Amino acid sequence: MHSDTLPHEAVKVKIDRAESITILSHLNPDADALGTALGIYALLTQDKSKRVEIVNASIVLPLHLDFLPYFKKIKHQIDYKNSLIISCDCGSIDRLGFDLLGRDIINIDHHKSNTNYGSINCVVPEYAASSQVAFALFRPFFNIDAKAATCFYTALLSDTRYFTTSSVNEEVFTVAKELVSLGAKPDEIACHFTQRRPLSSLRILERALASLALKHEAQIAILSVSKEDIAATGATISDMEGIADYARSLATVEIAIFAMELDEGIRISMRSKKVDVSKVALALGGGGHKVAAGFTLTQYSLQTSIDIILNKIIELGLINEE
Repeated sequence: MHSDTLPHEAVKVKIDRAESITILSHLNPDADALGTALGIYALLTQDKSKRVEIVNASIVLPLHLDFLPYFKKIKHQIDYKNSLIISCDCGSIDRLGFDLLGRDIINIDHHKSNTNYGSINCVVPEYAASSQVAFALFRPFFNIDAKAATCFYTALLSDTRYFTTSSVNEEVFTVAKELVSLGAKPDEIACHFTQRRPLSSLRILERALASLALKHEAQIAILSVSKEDIAATGATISDMEGIADYARSLATVEIAIFAMELDEGIRISMRSKKVDVSKVALALGGGGHKVAAGFTLTQYSLQTSIDIILNKIIELGLINEE
């Protein structure tokens, strides 16, 4: 599926017919999830005859994104019964955190591991961010105002890691340029990512870096934090976003693993330079992209989880063992 094959008309018909709409994004949302959802909210609330709500099941949201238009409108429960669901940046229905059995769903995403759980699936793995999918989908029949453009640009900036990922191409810059022309302010948005870090994010980074372990001739780097580390630093999940990239930045490293010990289990973020780490994630119940994937292991200790991942990497033949 590409922009010219997106189901524009089918989506428009569903939205036009819906009396109420619920916009959802995945648990522990990142900037692409919230930016996409808030951008769509900005568009749909232009029609005052519709009831529109934006919901995320996680109580704690990334505070550095509080500059996004309508951020304070995000609720944590669904109040509309039988509303049309629009899901954003979510690869599988369980990661939305709600019972959506029998609900009509428009699924907007860019993860190749998406399970196509929607009534309409708008999934474009070639795109750099879910907001790029949403922009292409809604542009033909909505006025993209400055508020929506700000949300979509923020999501694009974040999911491309400041336009540095392999998914960045000429089309991405064309979209970025268009969003800026529509009112997104690149300098202000970048400032919220680079100059608003809480102290807890540096404290937890310090502990993660102290845990660094290199395996298989330094082709694999492992960083980890325990429950005690998280409690001692006061870090939130959003404070730990990007830590895996530090491990990947080492010259010899092909695969980076960052393991967080949380109440619900060991949450894993994997990054690579070229290796397809989504194969590991899919094998262990998660998903993601070729060079950025993740999953949660609920039955094992921190060290056992790391050992399982290392064994799976070897089993799948993802690194050179010579």
